[in-house]
Amino acid sequence: MLIMLGAVLVIVLIIGGTKFVQISRQIAYAKAPQPPAVVTAAPARFTDWQPVVSAVGSMKAFRGVDVTTEIGGIVRSITFKSGEDVSAGEPLVQLNADTDVAQLHSQEATADQAATVLNRDKAQLEANAVSQAQVDADEADWKSKRAAVEQQRALVAKKSITAPFGGRIGITTVNPGQYLNPGDKIATLTTLDPIYIDFNVPQDQKSEIAKGQAVSVSTDAVPGQTFRGMVTAIDTKVDPTTRSLTVEATVPNPNRLLLPGMFARAVVISGSAQHYLTVPQTAVTYNPYGTTMFVAVKKKNAKGLDVLTAQQTFVRAGATRGDQVAILSGLKEGDLVITSGQMKLNNGTSVAIDNSNPPANEASPTPQER
Repeated sequence: MLIMLGAVLVIVLIIGGTKFVQISRQIAYAKAPQPPAVVTAAPARFTDWQPVVSAVGSMKAFRGVDVTTEIGGIVRSITFKSGEDVSAGEPLVQLNADTDVAQLHSQEATADQAATVLNRDKAQLEANAVSQAQVDADEADWKSKRAAVEQQRALVAKKSITAPFGGRIGITTVNPGQYLNPGDKIATLTTLDPIYIDFNVPQDQKSEIAKGQAVSVSTDAVPGQTFRGMVTAIDTKVDPTTRSLTVEATVPNPNRLLLPGMFARAVVISGSAQHYLTVPQTAVTYNPYGTTMFVAVKKKNAKGLDVLTAQQTFVRAGATRGDQVAILSGLKEGDLVITSGQMKLNNGTSVAIDNSNPPANEASPTPQER
């Protein structure tokens, strides 16, 4: 029994000693000065900020139509080449109209005969050889035949299909000798200069959009080039599903680089330039209780030396632009704002600044793959 009690006592002493050593080491580690947390930082600076409204949209033709035929017929000739520019009224396709032209000549002859009869009866009316009723009937017959001539002439004209407006004709699949039914597509005719871009903006930005505002348009199809345009129309209703408003801008396109259907980005210049205090967006932390950021301030440590420490402050953030955010209150120019590494900080934490790899801080960033 004594041996057993002695063994238990030895085990307890060993465990207690081990725990005492561990706790002592933890206390010593806690009392020892901690190395500063490595962060990146940048001073807050005032910059001129042009308010803009950015959106994505699609290019749309100024005028565009599928050229079709109103009546059926066999294609006799095609007088255009796919992809070329045509003028308004220029002939595009001629349908076979031989029978219609012959019918027109026949009706013209009939109308001429009716005119002759009318003139003869008018002369006989003066000699009281015919009645006024006969002359009236002759005149009605002549007008009817003349109307039939005009109707047939319009039918013959429909066999010659012309461009309704000037533009660029697309690719056609129609060939001579092919029969076209009414409404069959011949080719697409499009006016490319100028060109429209339609884009949607949230309803809360409606007050920032007005007719006449300048628009910058860019597209991946024409890299490195920006097109200037102007807002020319704003829709009269908000989409009840997306709560967005459709805006239309007109963009000059003299080189025909922009085509209908292209995806494009539109930036509307809204209002006059503002002077904002800006910081990188990575510096701001959004919380349910408010918006905060850490500022590096100089304080004296226990040895009387100046060291940088993190101080959390509440701010009021405004609009964003690229990688930047505007700070409306809670910060002053020149404050050294911590832009990364905030997760390891508390109020009073010592920090060391290493800006060898700072976060992005561009007003107009471009994708890295470019």
